This record gives sequence, C-alpha cells and structure tokens, in this order.
Amino acid sequence: MALTYCCADGRTKMSEEISKLPPQVQERLLRLQQLQQTLQTVLAQKQQVELELTEIEQALSELQKIADDTTIYKAIGSLLVKAEKTKVTTDLNERKELLNMRTTVLGKQEERLRRQLKDLQTKLQKDLSPVSPS
Repeated sequence: MALTYCCADGRTKMSEEISKLPPQVQERLLRLQQLQQTLQTVLAQKQQVELELTEIEQALSELQKIADDTTIYKAIGSLLVKAEKTKVTTDLNERKELLNMRTTVLGKQEERLRRQLKDLQTKLQKDLSPVSPS
C-alpha cells in the first residue's frame, strides 16, 4: 500500500518513512486522510445549506412586509414568473424546514467525523510514539 502526503506547495509525494511503517499504521494514516477529506466535504455542504437558509429567511422577511395582493415574481432558472404570495411563502417555508433538517444531519455527521478523527489521531500517536524502555 502506497501512502502519499501533501507538501506545502500542493504537490503529493511518497514518503519512504511511511512505507516503512507497519501495514496497520499505514491503513490508519490512509483512514485519517479519508476522514479529513470527508469532513471537508461535509463542512462545505453545511456552509452551502446555511447560506441558502439565510437567503430564504431574508426572502420570507421581505414577503412579510408586503401586502397579500402585491404582484410578486419567482425566479425559475433564468425566468421570472408571476406567483402568488401565499404559494411562494408556503414553498419557502417548506424549503426552510427541509434545509433545517439537512443542517441537523450534517451537524451530526460533522460531530461523528470529528470524534472519529480524534480517536484515530490518538491511536496513531500511540503507534508512532517511541516505546519507552521498561
């Protein structure tokens, strides 16, 4: 199994020292790298969901300020289509509820991944620390 690591300049190199480690430690290092990548993906998804939630909350706030019979338009792709305020409000509230659930799920995934990373880092520190003479 070949493990790689990233350099500060973005290049990836094979470490001769890593290849000399026991297979179990190499697997843990690979797992650590995978967990870190997964965590970055989850954090990016969470940020996107939170951004969309903010936009929805702003739109709902603006809708509250206008009269029910005001003509409004809803963006559908590159088109603006006339829509009823109540329908748009209902749709936005449903989307907000869905995104809140998604945020909760992503938050739980983030916590689980952070816990797994911490546990794995602890195991790796034990694996890589020099054995003290008894």
